[in-house]
Amino acid sequence: MAETSNKERRMVNDILELLVTHYGGGLSEEELDAGIGDFNHAIAIASKAHEGQFRKSGEPFFIHPLRVAHEAARHWMDFASVVSALLHDVVEDTPMTLAEVETAFGPEVARLVNGLTKVSSEELSREVLKTQTYRKQLLLAIEDVRVLCLKFWDRMDNLKTISALNPGKQALIAKETRAVYVPLARHLGMGHVASHMEALSLNILYPGRANRYRRVVQALRTQVEPQLRQIRANFRQAFEHYRLATTMKDRWRPFSIDATRCMGRGISSLYTLEIQVARTMDAYLALGIVHELYNAIPGKLRDHLTIPSPFGYQALKTTVQAGQVRLRVEITTHKLARFNESGVLTPGFEFRKENFQELMESLLEGEAAFDTESLRLAASTIQVYTPKGEIRTLPAGSSALDFAFAIHEKVGLFAWRARINGQTRQLKSRLMDGDQVEIERGMNPTVLPKWLEWAVTPRAHNHIRRYLRTRVKDGGA
Repeated sequence: MAETSNKERRMVNDILELLVTHYGGGLSEEELDAGIGDFNHAIAIASKAHEGQFRKSGEPFFIHPLRVAHEAARHWMDFASVVSALLHDVVEDTPMTLAEVETAFGPEVARLVNGLTKVSSEELSREVLKTQTYRKQLLLAIEDVRVLCLKFWDRMDNLKTISALNPGKQALIAKETRAVYVPLARHLGMGHVASHMEALSLNILYPGRANRYRRVVQALRTQVEPQLRQIRANFRQAFEHYRLATTMKDRWRPFSIDATRCMGRGISSLYTLEIQVARTMDAYLALGIVHELYNAIPGKLRDHLTIPSPFGYQALKTTVQAGQVRLRVEITTHKLARFNESGVLTPGFEFRKENFQELMESLLEGEAAFDTESLRLAASTIQVYTPKGEIRTLPAGSSALDFAFAIHEKVGLFAWRARINGQTRQLKSRLMDGDQVEIERGMNPTVLPKWLEWAVTPRAHNHIRRYLRTRVKDGGA
């Protein structure tokens, strides 16, 4: 291994410890040895390839891929992912080629490194290169979602160390992060990651507002900490009385535009007490203890254990009046807390990958190189049901027409009207979470230009535009 600093050595050891802890038990001795061998080989290659390179901040370049690899390991990513994180800049910033990466580490690592490498060409403009890079990432993400997850850690580290760039460049990177990578992270169940990227981006775009928010939160923390300490002690005593093992964590809301609007609404808008238990049954017992100890606020209870939120978040949510403090409480299991943190990456969870892949494919089918507006719209979703009880996940604000095209192109093109919860409605009718929808079809397509105003999903827009163009061509022939 190339000569490394003490800081780099500590990070290398920490990454390896995480990998062995997470995956050592499920691998044979030969597989584990091979993984460790690839990891050490990647460290040697990356440190040598980036030797003498420095970031604009003056920091040795190799520290960046090490930090990205550390985040990957911390969020349950496997040996191949961590090796790819270590190598993610070698093709772009050193003489090493993708073919050499594949020869040394195999096609899996080469594919992930390729997904993190920007498209380059001297003949194309910067904007075209950017959109081509997006498309490449999405195409590879449809095949292997780890490409995007690694990109999240890369982008987060860049946002944390961006101060050496000129303000205009910083703003462009922050805006791109909010438009593209934040909603993608939400779609992968990685809500905490999305919130962190959003906060880092907004801190660059609105530094004054961010500083003001931090001052308000710090003042509030100082003011309420004695009361919170007593409340936590009361909870701990009650849980011990019922022999219920729990872990409590403080969660202060990250900086966001919505968070700044809540600064004057009290602690329940900015702070959450998270209670983790061993089993789902224990979560309901903990909820009963919380409500026995403090009065629940009517209408604030949400059960996302039995019915996960649209992006998979799973917890019981309630708000109680704890003396003078109105307190937001979330109760989940240790296992579900890992999912709430790492989303699609968490071992042992079946994530709705087909919904994500369908969204990516529909974005790539669009006329724009990358439909960020549709992606933003799709960042909040509803679940609706077919007459047979099958679930379809759609963007919030979707119409019955969007539902029709989500079933099949022909269902959409021949759609005449809809039955929503048994009531006859027009195709432009907006759907609500939990609606049951049936599409009535005519004998011939009835597509109209105004359908483009009724639909919000990229899939529906793509099919409608294609049909209207075909009809115009046929009519002019």
